[in-house]
Amino acid sequence: MKRIFLFIVTNLAVLLVISIILSLLGISGNPGNMASLLAFSAVVGFAGSIISLLMSKWIAKRSVGAHVIEQPQNEAEAWLLDTVQNLARQWQLKTPEVAIYQSPEPNAFATGATRNNSLVAVSTGLLNHMTRDEVEAVLAHEMAHVGNGDMVTLTLIQGVVNTFVVFLSRLISGIVARNANGEVSNGMYFLVSMVLQVVFGFLASIVVMWFSRQREYRADAGAAKLVGAPKMIAALQRLKGGVSHLPAEMLALGIASETTKDSLLSTHPSLDNRIARLQKI
Repeated sequence: MKRIFLFIVTNLAVLLVISIILSLLGISGNPGNMASLLAFSAVVGFAGSIISLLMSKWIAKRSVGAHVIEQPQNEAEAWLLDTVQNLARQWQLKTPEVAIYQSPEPNAFATGATRNNSLVAVSTGLLNHMTRDEVEAVLAHEMAHVGNGDMVTLTLIQGVVNTFVVFLSRLISGIVARNANGEVSNGMYFLVSMVLQVVFGFLASIVVMWFSRQREYRADAGAAKLVGAPKMIAALQRLKGGVSHLPAEMLALGIASETTKDSLLSTHPSLDNRIARLQKI
C-alpha cells in the first residue's frame, strides 16, 4: 500500500509541476474557456507520461543498476540472450536490450518507448532460484508485454486519465470559487483545485491499476502460447512468497507481485488468480 501511495503522490506531483511551469510561461487553462482548458489539461496530462515513456529504459537501467549484455561473458548470459532473441523472432520484433541486475528476489521487467526499442531485464535472484524452463516462461511473459505494446498503451491511458483529472478539477474549482459578482477568488480556486486533483487522482489511479492488472493476464496468456501454460504456471508458483524490491516508480513493471488478493489499487492480479486463469487455457 505504501508503494501505491507513493505512485499516486508522484503522479500528482508531476501534474502540479507541469501546471506551474505552464502558468509561468503564460499558458494557463481558463476554466471559462472550455477549449482552452481542455487543451491545457491535455498538455499537462500527457507531458509527464510521454516524457517518462521516452526515458523509461534510461531510468530503469539506472534505478536498478542493470548491466546490459552486449557480449555474453558466460554460458548463462549467452543462453539468456539467445532465448530473448528467439522469443523476439516469434513476435517478429527487433531483439530488445537484455540486462541483468543484482537483487536477491526473483523478478524481471520490460520497458521501452516502442515495441522495437525495448529492454528486458532479469534479476540475479531469478536466474539463481528458477529452472531454465521457468526463466524462459518469465522471459516470454516480458516479451508478451513488449509485443502487446503494453508500455505505450499504459502511457496513453495514464495521459487520458491525467487529462480528465486536471480538466475536471479546474472546471469545478472555477465554479466553486466564483462569487456572486462572477469573479473567481484565486486563493479559493487554487485550494479547491488541489483538493480535487488529489480526489480525482485517486479515482483515476483505480482505472489505471485495472488496466495494469488486465495487461498482466494478457502477458501470461501470451507467454503460455509461446512456451506452454505448464511452464508459465510453474514460474508463477515459484514467485509466490516473494517481496518486490523494485523502486516505487517501477513497481507496475515487475512480474513479481506482493499481492495475495486482488484489490482496486493492485498493479498485478494475485498469483493465485493468474495461475487459475492459465489453468483454464
